[in-house]
Amino acid sequence: PDSQLVSYGEMQSQAATVAEGLSSAALEIGKPPIPCIADGDTGYGNAVNVKRTVFGYGRTGMAGIMIEDQVAPKRCGHVAGKSVIPFDEAVQRVKAACDARDEYDSQFGPGTGPLILARTDALKTDGFEAAIERCLAFQKAGCDMTFLEAPESTEQMQEYCRRVPGPKLANMLEQGSTPILSPRELKEMGYTMAAYPLTLLSASIKAMELSLQRIKQGLPTDDIISTFAETKDTVGFTNYAREEQRYKTD
Repeated sequence: PDSQLVSYGEMQSQAATVAEGLSSAALEIGKPPIPCIADGDTGYGNAVNVKRTVFGYGRTGMAGIMIEDQVAPKRCGHVAGKSVIPFDEAVQRVKAACDARDEYDSQFGPGTGPLILARTDALKTDGFEAAIERCLAFQKAGCDMTFLEAPESTEQMQEYCRRVPGPKLANMLEQGSTPILSPRELKEMGYTMAAYPLTLLSASIKAMELSLQRIKQGLPTDDIISTFAETKDTVGFTNYAREEQRYKTD
């Protein structure tokens, strides 16, 4: 996704799979599903494409969608090579997303449309003041939450929270451009939500590499893996067997 080699259709399909998994897990433990935010990238085209993306993600069950102001193909916010679209076009992109949210609400019921998280990558390309200006304009256009990507100091983070009202997202990417703060510190600063986009992926890569090294060396892996029973519980085998017994015939 962060090189935009993945298309809208592929992302929508994966969003549906994620939503189904969250719904199934919630049913199993008897709790409401965890809301999921999908990355809508640049919206996969012009403003009309943005509206289609919002509707498509909404139909899969996503609770929110992030739309950003990068030029396609977009980049990870913490790597080189980023560029952003002009200010007016960026605002219209966000406005189109917000209009789609509202139209979704009118079609399927109040509160059913995915929340719009409006992201700007202008800090790296155009400077901090330009990024703040975009966040304020996105909020005026109707977004539910702003996201200033890749602030480079706690001072910039504090200034963003002070000057831009409304809900705000912090991106906690280890070894990226932004200082890593605790959830408590982020809340006290004024952030509403924090994303940890690579933490679990990076941890799983490290765990797999360690396991493969143990296997190659002929060493046991029991102390670094979940038990078979724990794995069955996590992936749903235990619940599947229980449900199977409920409907078993003699």
